[in-house]
Amino acid sequence: MTNEELLQIIEQAVKDEVTELDLSYKGLTILPPEIGQLTNLQSLDLSSNQLSSLPPEIVQLTNLQSLDIGSNQLSSLPPEIVQLSNLQSLYLNSNQLSSLPPEIVQLTNLQTLNLFSNQLSSLPPEIVQLTNLQTLNLSSNQLSSLPPEFGKLINLQTLYLFDNQLSSLPPEFGKLINLQTLYLFDNQLSNLPPEFGKLTNLQTLYLLSNQLSSLPPKIVQLTNLQTLDLSSNQLSSLPPEIVQLTNLQTLYLHNNQLSSLPPEIGQLTNLQTLYLHNNQLSSLPREIRQLSNLKELDLRGNPVPIPPEILGPKAYYKDPGDVNEILDFYFRVQDPAETEPFYEAKFLIVGEGGAGKTSLAQKIKDETYKLQPEEKSTQGIEVIRWDFTQSNGKDFRVNIWDFGGQEIYHQTHQFFLSKRSLYALVADTRKENTDFYWWLKVVELLSDKSPVIIIKNEKQDRDCQVNERQLRGEFSNLEKILATNLDTNRDLAKIKEAIQLYISRLDHVGIPLPKLWVRVRAALENNSQNYISREKYRDLCQINNLTDLEDMERLSRYLHDLGVCLHFQDDSTLKHYVILKPEWATTAVYKVLDNQTVKEKLGCFTKNDLKNIWKSGEYADMQDELLQLMMQFKLCYEIPGNRENYIAPHLLSTNQPDFNWDESNNLILRYTYDFMPKGIITRFIVEMHSLIEEQTLVWKTGVVLSEGQTRAEVIENYNQREIKVRVAGNRKKDLLIRITHELDKIHKSYEHLKYQTLVPCNCKSCNHSQSPHFYNRDVLYKSLEALNYQIQCQNSFRMVDVQRLIDDVLLTSQKSQTPMSEPVTRNQVFISYSHKDKKWFNDLKTHLEPLIREQNLKLWDDTQIKPGAVWRDEIEAALATAKVAVLLVSPNFLASKFISQNELPPLLEAAKAEGVKILWIPLRASNYKATAIEKYQAAHPTDSPLNTIAGGRRDQAWVDICNEINTAAFG
Repeated sequence: MTNEELLQIIEQAVKDEVTELDLSYKGLTILPPEIGQLTNLQSLDLSSNQLSSLPPEIVQLTNLQSLDIGSNQLSSLPPEIVQLSNLQSLYLNSNQLSSLPPEIVQLTNLQTLNLFSNQLSSLPPEIVQLTNLQTLNLSSNQLSSLPPEFGKLINLQTLYLFDNQLSSLPPEFGKLINLQTLYLFDNQLSNLPPEFGKLTNLQTLYLLSNQLSSLPPKIVQLTNLQTLDLSSNQLSSLPPEIVQLTNLQTLYLHNNQLSSLPPEIGQLTNLQTLYLHNNQLSSLPREIRQLSNLKELDLRGNPVPIPPEILGPKAYYKDPGDVNEILDFYFRVQDPAETEPFYEAKFLIVGEGGAGKTSLAQKIKDETYKLQPEEKSTQGIEVIRWDFTQSNGKDFRVNIWDFGGQEIYHQTHQFFLSKRSLYALVADTRKENTDFYWWLKVVELLSDKSPVIIIKNEKQDRDCQVNERQLRGEFSNLEKILATNLDTNRDLAKIKEAIQLYISRLDHVGIPLPKLWVRVRAALENNSQNYISREKYRDLCQINNLTDLEDMERLSRYLHDLGVCLHFQDDSTLKHYVILKPEWATTAVYKVLDNQTVKEKLGCFTKNDLKNIWKSGEYADMQDELLQLMMQFKLCYEIPGNRENYIAPHLLSTNQPDFNWDESNNLILRYTYDFMPKGIITRFIVEMHSLIEEQTLVWKTGVVLSEGQTRAEVIENYNQREIKVRVAGNRKKDLLIRITHELDKIHKSYEHLKYQTLVPCNCKSCNHSQSPHFYNRDVLYKSLEALNYQIQCQNSFRMVDVQRLIDDVLLTSQKSQTPMSEPVTRNQVFISYSHKDKKWFNDLKTHLEPLIREQNLKLWDDTQIKPGAVWRDEIEAALATAKVAVLLVSPNFLASKFISQNELPPLLEAAKAEGVKILWIPLRASNYKATAIEKYQAAHPTDSPLNTIAGGRRDQAWVDICNEINTAAFG
C-alpha cells in the first residue's frame, strides 16, 4: 500500500468517525503522523506489516482499547505508548523486542498482553503492577527465570510461557490462584515448587517437553484439572495420589520412562483420553478396566504383550487401536492357562540369482544336505521350515523364505519383504556382482529397517572384500557380516548361531498369544490345501472355539503380516479366500511371467493362455483369483476395450516406439532419486493404463498417455535414477496433476524413499526449451518461506518469480515433502475469517498450538499466501488436503464480499463434493440463519457467542472448540 492510499484511508476513517480500523497485511513500513487524527478509534490492527517504529502521534489515540502491532519489526517500544491509558488489549507478538520499558506498568487497564515470539530474556519487576491482566503470553522468548514479584498478577486466568528457557519457577508462582490455563511446555523445568499445588483453579496444564523426573505430591490438589500434559519428560513413575485429580478427562504421559502404572489410576473415572506411547510399560493394572469413559488409549512403543495390529498403526499421528479391543486382548492373555508365547518368525534370504540362497536355506535346515553341481534356480519364492530349540528350552519355528534372484521376481518384493523379520543378503564371492548397497536399500525401504546380516558364500574359499565401515555408516540395521563355504560347511555353525540370536530378538517373539489363536494357527498349518474360502476359515475357527468374527479377521491379518498365510482383506475378490501357502500363489504368478509364449509376445496374454498355463489341478479352480492376485501385485492390467487380454509391462519391449511430439510449450517435470527401487515405472503404467495412447505407445521404461487433446510422455532412465515427464496440449496442468498424484502414491509406498522433484525454469530462454534449467521444488518452497520471491536461472541468469514457477507446474498444496517424511494425511484445518476479527483468529491459533505441536494438526489460513500468489489456486490447493474448514462467524465475516465471493463458495462446494467437514464458531451475534452456514455444525452453542463470555469461561470455550476441531480432523 502506498503512502497516498494510506492517507486516503485515514482521511475517510476520520470523516466516518470509525471506531475499528484494520491495516494488517498492507506492507506498511512507516505510519504517517496523520494516524493521530483517528481519535475515535477503539481498535487498531497494524499486524503483519514491516513497521520498525511507531510515530509519536499514536499517543493521541486515547480511546484505543485494542492495539495489535504483532508480526512487525519493532525492536523497542516508545515510552509514550503508556499514554494510551484505556488500552485493554495489546498485541506485540512476533517482533524483535529484547526488553520492555518500565513505563509499560502505567497501562493499568490492560487485560490482555501478547509478547509471543520476541527476544525477551528478562521481565521488568514493575510488570507485576499490571494487576488487571487476565491473559499474558510470554511464549517463544528467552526467559530463564521469572521475578518473585510475578506472583502479584493475581487476576491472571491464562498464562503462556512455553518455548522459553525456564529451569525453575519461583515459590511465589503459587499465588496465581485464579489461573485456569497454563502453558509451560518446551522449557527446562526439572521440578515444580510445592506451592504449585495452590493453583487450585487450573483446568488446563501443559508441562510437556521439560525435564521432570517426578511430580510434587501437592499437584494432587489441582482437583479442577481437566487436561494434563506431562509427555516428553523423564517420569519413571506416577504418585498413587494422582487419583485425586478426579475431573481429569485428558492425560498425556507419552515419551517418558514409565515402567508401571499405579492401580489407583482406575479411579480417574472421567478420563476419556490416555496417551502412554513410548514408555517402558510391560504390564497394566487390572484397575485400568474401571475407566468406563475411556475413548482413546495409546500404548504403542511399549513392551506390553499386545500385537501391533491391535495397538494401532506405527505412525503416532494416526489413531491408536480400539480401547476395548486393546484391553480385552491384554487381559485375555494374562491368564497363562489361556495363552501361549509365540516363537515363530520369518527369515528372508535375498540376493542375485545363483548366489547360493537356496543352498544356504537347505543347509540351515539340514547341514548334511548335498549341494547340487548346478543348483536349480528358485522360481518365485520357496518357503522352508526350520526348527531349533532356544537357550530357554523353548522351541522356535523359522519360516525361511528363499527368493528367486532374477529381476522379474523383484517386482513382488514389496508384498513379502515384511517387517518383524530377519534378512540375509547372500553374495557369491566368485561373481563379484552383488550390489550390496542396492539390496540393503531395498530391505530398508520395504521392511522398515528390519535387521540384516550379510553372508559371503566364499565358493572355492575365494575371499570377498566388503567395505563394512561404509555400509554400517549408511545402514544402521546391518547387524553382522559373516563368511562361509557352503560346500564344506565352513563356519556354518556360526551363521546358524547368529541367525538364532538375531531372530529371537525380534519384537514380536515371545509375546503371549491366546491359545485359541495358536490352535487355529496349527489347524491352518495342518491343512493340506493351498487355499480355503473365508467361510471355511471361519468354520475352522469355530471348530477351535474362536467364535468372534472380528477376532477371526484380526488373526488372519496377524498371520498375513507374519507371512504365514495371505489374506488381502481389502480386495473385493481376494478377501473371500485365505491362501494357506503363499509360495503356491507366487509360483502360479511366476508361471505366467516365466512362460516362454508370454515372453515372446512381450508380456501379452489372454485368459485362454492362463487356462493353458494353469491347467494343473492345483490352479484350475482359482484362475480368476490368481489373476486378481497378479493385478493386486501390479504385475499386469487388462487392455481397455479388449476384454480378457492382458499385459505384464515388465515383459514389454525395451525399444521405444516411434511417435511424433510437439515440443512447443511443454510442461516438464523431473524426479531424481538418491536410490531408485526397481518397478516404479511399471507400477505407474499399470495404474495409468486406461490413458495409454491407442494402447500401443507403451514400452518397458516408458509410456505416452493421452486425454482429449492433451498428451504426456513419462520415461524412466534407471541408470540415471530419473523419471522425466513432459506434457503437451490444451489442459497440460490437469493431466500433470494426475500423473504426479499417481507417482506420489507409489513413492509413499516405500518407507524411507529419498527423491527430489525438479521444476523447470520459465524464463524467456527456458520457456520453450526441452532442456531448461531445473529448480529443486523444496528449494523453491524454502525460498518463499524466507520471503525471497525471486531466484536466478542458471542458464539465462535472469531473475525468475518463485511463485510462478510453482503455479505453472504444481498444485500449491504439494508443499515441500522432505524425502524422509511420513505420508501426507488429510488432517489439514482450513480457517476462514474476517481480518476485522483478527484478535479472535489469534486466540484460536494460540489455543490450537499444543495440538499442532503434539498431534501433528496442520492449519491453513490466508496468512500463508505469499505475495503474487493466485488466490483461487491457493484455495483449491489448500482444500485438496483439508479435512476440516473452520469459519469464524461474525457480522464482519458475513458482510465481507471477499469471503462470500471467493472463500465460502469453494468451501461449501468442497463440503458436498470432497467431504470437507465445516465447523463454524459464533464470535458475535449475527444473521447467520440467512446464509448457508446454518446447515452446518457449530463448534460452540449459537445462543452464547464468544463475545458474551468472560475470562476463564471463554478460555474453556476455546479449549472445547479446539477439541471439536481435533476430533473432526482425526476422526
